[in-house]
Amino acid sequence: MLSFKRIFISWLNCFFFLLFKLKNMIEVSNLTANSVDENFLKKIAKKVLIGENKQEVELSIVLLGSGKMKELNRKYRQKNRATDVLSFSYNGSGEIVVCLPQVRKNAKEFHSVFEKELARVLIHGILHLLGCDHEKSRKKAEEMQEKEEYYLRQLKSEL
Repeated sequence: MLSFKRIFISWLNCFFFLLFKLKNMIEVSNLTANSVDENFLKKIAKKVLIGENKQEVELSIVLLGSGKMKELNRKYRQKNRATDVLSFSYNGSGEIVVCLPQVRKNAKEFHSVFEKELARVLIHGILHLLGCDHEKSRKKAEEMQEKEEYYLRQLKSEL
């Protein structure tokens, strides 16, 4: 029979392995003049990836302005306007592209603070990357929104 100490040490080793592994798998590229806390974004991404049991996903988070986001949205979704977030999947890795001016606009529209809206948009993008799709059905939309709210509650003390 394994002792509590051995089980605990084994658990700690697994925890630090995952933490180390995720730390090296999340990259943030801020292509705007705005200052954003990259560690905050990484923490959100880690929380969602661990919560969805997708620690192996390599993730790149790119922060853009409205012009570049409008170009990407037109090219990949045939919509000629900026959007708040786009998700791209590439064989076990993914890229989340966030438009900071659109996040600011959303925060004002929804009477929220910028950091909370940024967290919501990033969570939304990661869930899309992992296969959630609110456009398939009302039920899927509700499930995705419940997950977003769950992760936002987990981050409440930091928002």
